[in-house]
Amino acid sequence: MNRFKLRTWQISLLVVFLAVWYVAANRSQDIAFFFGRPQVVAERLWNWFFVNADIYPHLWVTLVETLLAFVIGTLAGIAVGLWLALAPFASAVLDPYLKGANAMPRVILAPIFGLWFGLGIWSKVALAVTLVFFIVFFNVYQGVREVSPVVLANAQMLGANRRDLMRHVYVPSAMSWVFSSLHSSVGLAFVGAVVGEYLGSASGVGYLILQAEGSFDVDTVFAGIVLLTALALVLDMLVTVAERRLMRWRPSVGQTEKL
Repeated sequence: MNRFKLRTWQISLLVVFLAVWYVAANRSQDIAFFFGRPQVVAERLWNWFFVNADIYPHLWVTLVETLLAFVIGTLAGIAVGLWLALAPFASAVLDPYLKGANAMPRVILAPIFGLWFGLGIWSKVALAVTLVFFIVFFNVYQGVREVSPVVLANAQMLGANRRDLMRHVYVPSAMSWVFSSLHSSVGLAFVGAVVGEYLGSASGVGYLILQAEGSFDVDTVFAGIVLLTALALVLDMLVTVAERRLMRWRPSVGQTEKL
């Protein structure tokens, strides 16, 4: 399927969804109360950005929290994943603790982070980092552990030292796993930031959604959801662009099929 036809189907699906939502919400007060009305949601977004222009401080706070958590969680996950994948003894010792920390519902840490870091951005960043870190860590760890022994043996026969193996074998092997995890990490970074804003904040998109929920303003709630979804999609697109630039050596799906 060519790209134009794919985009046509995607846009058509969105148009059908909005049309069904519009008709249903305008014919039933119950549906409008629980799901809002698309034209009112669009009006809220328009007012936020162009009429009142009061969304920008809140948007800035949420974006800063998300980006900081995304960067810190990703770098920490890559570093720890590489370390433990190449250190079997340390990996065996820390294995139950890492699995226990990953299994813990980390949202419950939000009040503790609020106590430690206050109600500023760092408590939200800390919570989001715990969500991003583990998904990146486990992907990097698995990617390095699945390096082919034959490739390692051939590289060592050619005189590769530990640094060469890290640069030319382990890191390239882990990169595809890293980018796979980053697409999920974008959404998790937003989740951590918004949940943190829910539990204690005076600014941010999550704070606006919480205020709207308190007054049963479902249209504003959905406007916030649409805004956060759009931001997550933009960040995911940036990750995709970075992936294409850094992973040029990897054959595309079309090339793989031809082979």
